[in-house]
Amino acid sequence: MILESLVGASLSLVVSVAVESGSSPALTRAPANMSAQQKNMIMQPLVRSATECVLRAVTADPRTRSSEAPDLREVIVESMPSCADRMRAMIDAHDRLYGEGSGELFFMGPYLDALPATVVKAVKEPAQ
Repeated sequence: MILESLVGASLSLVVSVAVESGSSPALTRAPANMSAQQKNMIMQPLVRSATECVLRAVTADPRTRSSEAPDLREVIVESMPSCADRMRAMIDAHDRLYGEGSGELFFMGPYLDALPATVVKAVKEPAQ
């Protein structure tokens, strides 16, 4: 719980800079008749891509493989700039599907709430 809170606070600072500095193309709205399932089918690969980018960066960091328990909060925060394009694509798609501004709310809320637990689980599990 503490890990998630600290990561969320740190990430919000780093990601705000990364997201605001990204240039996004003109957004077009999704068709109004798209179902929740159709929207979810569009979002899932983008969420997965953004998360996998962070996971690759975290698992590649030598601190993650050290004998001491790594400070994953710091490693996650430091991974964000290298994944900014994927984060931006996820946010932009969410805006197109659910309305302007919803992408940043999704990113800063549910996405970042779940990211630390996902990273911790992936780091603890042996590679398959």
